[in-house]
Amino acid sequence: MIDLHTHSLLSDGELLPSELARRAEEKGYLVMAITDHVDASNFEFVIPSIIKACKAINNSMKIKVIPGCEITHVPPQDIKELATLCRKLGAKIIVVHGETPVEPVKSGTNHAALGSDIDILAHPGVLSEQDAKTAAERNIAVEISTRKGHCLGNGNVVRLWLKYNFPVVLNTDTHSPENLIEIGFAKKVLLCAGVEESRLKIIFETSRNIARKFFPEI
Repeated sequence: MIDLHTHSLLSDGELLPSELARRAEEKGYLVMAITDHVDASNFEFVIPSIIKACKAINNSMKIKVIPGCEITHVPPQDIKELATLCRKLGAKIIVVHGETPVEPVKSGTNHAALGSDIDILAHPGVLSEQDAKTAAERNIAVEISTRKGHCLGNGNVVRLWLKYNFPVVLNTDTHSPENLIEIGFAKKVLLCAGVEESRLKIIFETSRNIARKFFPEI
């Protein structure tokens, strides 16, 4: 299992990064990105803290962790600049909190995110045709989510993926221990979203290829 969107208590998660990693390791995870929520108020604190935690984890556990962040509820016009600042600070995986149907995310967030230096657009809700084309052109991954509520947009993501062939990843958006999953459940979520069984490997391999940028041995 490779999961590129999780949260620790450095934002609104329940666990220390080390406990989050250990619990994921016990579930069979190979790689995890810790992507705590950031905006202009906290990115300068959160990202260095995640980097420090990831270094310690990678030196002491079998699981490999990637430092990142999730730009969350930031006005669309500010996303591009903040993504650049987060990258300069050392975030290796930059996620943007997309226009999920269960939160009042500002309209235009998906579009602004896909025009920025990011890696993953999370739970985008009703992703538009134009934004789907942009994701494909810019090779930005779009998330299928296992998280309650955010998963309501999964079918739309799959429909557009089949049409435009942008990269797709499955993530948990973990905030608490029970959000961590095993590979069998991951497959069920994808099948329920409309992914054919013959295509499951493509999605898992996309996550693996992203992880290999940082850990070639995976």
